[in-house]
Amino acid sequence: MAKGSSDRRFEGGFGLIYDRYLTNKLKRGPLPTHIAIIMDGNRRFALAGGLARQEGHRMGKEKVREVMRWCRESGIRYLTVYALSTENLTSRSPEELETLYSLYESGFLELAEDYEIHRDRVCCRAMGQLYLLPPRVNHAIERAQTATKDYHDLVFTVCLAYGGRQELVDAIKGIMTDHDSGKISLEDISEELVSQYLYTNGIPDPDLVIRTSGEERVSNFLLWQLAYSELCFIDVYWPAFRKRDFLRTLRMYQGRQRRYGL
Repeated sequence: MAKGSSDRRFEGGFGLIYDRYLTNKLKRGPLPTHIAIIMDGNRRFALAGGLARQEGHRMGKEKVREVMRWCRESGIRYLTVYALSTENLTSRSPEELETLYSLYESGFLELAEDYEIHRDRVCCRAMGQLYLLPPRVNHAIERAQTATKDYHDLVFTVCLAYGGRQELVDAIKGIMTDHDSGKISLEDISEELVSQYLYTNGIPDPDLVIRTSGEERVSNFLLWQLAYSELCFIDVYWPAFRKRDFLRTLRMYQGRQRRYGL
């Protein structure tokens, strides 16, 4: 697995020229249809900068909006971000969780009304064990999903109270229930059928998975779906993730020879 670098040498006017160079190079090769991101490093970013922890989370939320814009500019059709794991629900303090819940609530309410979201026809959705979230967060999610349900130019999915193993458990339960009721037989069960019982039903598997902060693990994220995904680990905290870093991950993707198990 290659590791990306957040080289900070190129700033100012030369940096803009370099960004345009990367953008032009990307036009010559295939781009991923679906990018999934493990957004890691909000708290460490805040600590390193002498900021309050909640400020790191707030800046991380704003970074998501930037990345959504970069995806639209690049023609990416699907963007999935890992915001809150099932493990986070017990490992984070009540105070930090309240901060996160408030950010999720305000974020989805903003998406429901955002001019750019409607102009660019972005479908906004959430997946995971959403019933574990406060009602106010689910209300905001429903507002955004309803307001954007007819859009398809970019499908933006936020994973909240999500765990890849739990997703597989839920899929198994669904298959067993439908088998017991006679809707499916044992012979019907295949990889394609299992995919239909996942939270991501109807969405293609990620072509590229990016994790920020320098950690090199998938942390229970999309365990079934990333079987053949290209993985890219970037040693920069999520709030500091720049467009240049994003373009570099796309260049890395274009440099990979995808084998699909061959």
